[in-house]
Amino acid sequence: MPYLNLITNVKVADGRAFALEFSKLGAEVLSKPEEYISVSITYNDTLTFNGTFDPAFQLVITSLGNINGSKNVVYSKKLFSFLKEKLGIPDNRGYIVFQDPGVENLGFRSTTFFA
Repeated sequence: MPYLNLITNVKVADGRAFALEFSKLGAEVLSKPEEYISVSITYNDTLTFNGTFDPAFQLVITSLGNINGSKNVVYSKKLFSFLKEKLGIPDNRGYIVFQDPGVENLGFRSTTFFA
């Protein structure tokens, strides 16, 4: 698992190709096998940041066991760089939220990761 949920007001020309590329990046950045990565890309033309509709994003990353202050700095650098390169969004036009719900709070295969 991780799950990367990206919301942006930038139209992606080929959303499916972008999602697969983002999945590969997520696996690389978070050091998790891509077979467990889940990605969702949502276009939202009403997303504002700093009172404008200039290119912006919100990204929530949910992952088990690898979310912490020192790693999040490294993850942020790589993810902001990717979003700037691919979508033209500057690093001052979005937030990344990192969350680790704990193994007992994440369901998979009819149970939780705790089981």
